[in-house]
Amino acid sequence: MSIPVILDGDPGHDDAIAWVLAFAAKGLDVRGVTTVGGNSSLANTTYNARRILTLLGATDIPLAQGATRPLVVEPMIAPSVHGESGLDGPALPEPEMDVQPGGAVELMARLLRETAEPIWLVPTGALTNVAILLLAHPELKPKIAGISLMGGGIQSGNWTPAAEFNILVDPQAAQIVFESGLPLRMAGLDVTEKACFLPQDFDRVRAIGGQLAEIVADWLEFFFEFHREIGYEGAPVHDPVAIVALTNPEILQTRDLYVQIETAGQYACGATIGDWYGSAGQPPNTQVAMGIDRQAYVDLIVEAVAEHTRRLAS
Repeated sequence: MSIPVILDGDPGHDDAIAWVLAFAAKGLDVRGVTTVGGNSSLANTTYNARRILTLLGATDIPLAQGATRPLVVEPMIAPSVHGESGLDGPALPEPEMDVQPGGAVELMARLLRETAEPIWLVPTGALTNVAILLLAHPELKPKIAGISLMGGGIQSGNWTPAAEFNILVDPQAAQIVFESGLPLRMAGLDVTEKACFLPQDFDRVRAIGGQLAEIVADWLEFFFEFHREIGYEGAPVHDPVAIVALTNPEILQTRDLYVQIETAGQYACGATIGDWYGSAGQPPNTQVAMGIDRQAYVDLIVEAVAEHTRRLAS
C-alpha cells in the first residue's frame, strides 16, 4: 500500500530533488505540499515550489504557503549555498498553479481531518509549520503516522560547529517536534553527508535525456560548486534521505536515540543532542539514520528522474 505524505520544505536544490524522488516513488502518495522560509525567503521558496510542481506535472497537488518567520528567533536564509533565488541555476517553467488560501497549517489540518489512514509529514526545512500544526491542532496527532525529517546532526553541525541549518533556523519549533511523542525518523548530517553525488553520477542523470534530467543534473552541479570550494569531492544531497527513510529504509543504518534540542546555549543553540550511551535514562524518541548505501541511494534518484521522464513523455 502507498504511504500518504505531506511534503514541507524550503526549496532549495536538495529539497527539489527530494520532491522529484517523492513524486516518482511508487510507495508514496503525496497529498499536499507546504513551504517554509530557510534556504531563501518564504516568497522565494513558495515560488520555487510552484515551479517544481509545474516541472513535475503535479499541478493538481494542493500547495500552501507556510509561516512567515520562525517562532522566536530572527529569520535566516542561505544565499551562499542556494543562490539569491534559493534555487539558482537552470531556468524552470513558470508556475501553472497557485497557492491554496488559508496557509500551510490549514492545508495540513484539512488533509489530516479528511484522511482515512494516518499521514506521514516529511519536512526538509525548518520545522516551524509542523510545530504550529501540533500546537494549534493537538486533536489531529492521531492522524499523523510520524514525522520523517531532514535536519540536525548527532556528531556535528554545519552552520555552526554544533548546529545543522534546518534546526538552527527555528530551534524552538524543533524542540516542540522532538517532544511531541510522535514517531520520528531523523535524517541528519550523520547520514546525509554520506549521501553524496559524485561528478560521474551527474553524468548518469544527464544521460537520461530530456528537460528534467538536464535540470536535475544542473541542480547537482550548482550545488557541487559551493561544496567543492570547501573541499568536498561531490555534492551531499541531504533532503531526499528523509524520503528514503520511508520508501527504502533497508539502505539506511539507523540507531534509536533519545534526542533533545538545545534552544538557548551560547555555543550550541540549535544542536540536536543525542543520548548515545543512554545516560539520560529516557527511552528513545527518534530513529536516527547514521549510514547509507551510497550507490543504492544514487540509483534510486537516477531511476526517479528516468521515471518522471517516461511519464512526461507519455
